[in-house]
Amino acid sequence: MSDIETIQTNDIWHLEDKSFTSRVMIGSALYPSPKVMKEAIKASGSQIVTVSLRRQSGGSGENPFWEIIKSLGVQVLPNTAGCHTAKEAITTAMMAQEVFGTGWIKVEVIGNQYNLQPDPFELLEATRVLIKEGFRVLPYMTDDLVLAQKLADAGCNTLMPWGSPIGSGRGLMNPYNLKAIRKQFPQLQLIIDAGIGKPSHALQAMELGYDGILLNSAIALAQDPVMMAKAFGYAVQAGRLGYQAGAMTERDMASPSTPTIGVPFWHQVKSL
Repeated sequence: MSDIETIQTNDIWHLEDKSFTSRVMIGSALYPSPKVMKEAIKASGSQIVTVSLRRQSGGSGENPFWEIIKSLGVQVLPNTAGCHTAKEAITTAMMAQEVFGTGWIKVEVIGNQYNLQPDPFELLEATRVLIKEGFRVLPYMTDDLVLAQKLADAGCNTLMPWGSPIGSGRGLMNPYNLKAIRKQFPQLQLIIDAGIGKPSHALQAMELGYDGILLNSAIALAQDPVMMAKAFGYAVQAGRLGYQAGAMTERDMASPSTPTIGVPFWHQVKSL
């Protein structure tokens, strides 16, 4: 067993009603081929894979994509990608539950086509309805502290604020807001979703105390998706270990790392 596999095995975390050892959540779109997708998911160590009802379908019929996902033995997380109203998201979630056989749903309700920013009002409405229907809702949201509170009050156990706009690869635009959300909701599972472009971005998010990372484009659009997936697996684990270890306090002034006790013998004045 490799070092990273040992770390993952010892780092069990709980998301909704299940337990996992990997904190990497990976998307299933944009890969050069289904084969590359499968290899990348395995290389990342991910145990949770997002799927879109609008481009894939489950069921008992023959479906190469669905057969690959099932063969991996992962938790499927359907999403409501492409929805622009609460009504659309609710309908899509209901269909996804029937097709994929899970009550988990990542709720996306896009309010702006320029940066694909979630619509907070429609998102909150869809979340309230779906939670009442018994769904386990993982809402994709902006890094808004007020919205986070309202979603928590609606019954969410998990929040998924963006790092930056979907597919931008810009990393964490507003670490201050993300820190505030982490501090305000220590009891919730927090996952950075969207905008992650490099392993260092994922590491930074994990160092802030986030519980996991969900990404797709950064792996699927890399020159070598499988190698990049492996890199993200290590980065997430490194960030988690760094957070658990507790970073030193930042200082404004320099402080020598080597203690100076006494002076070198050649600086000592010889007694006459």
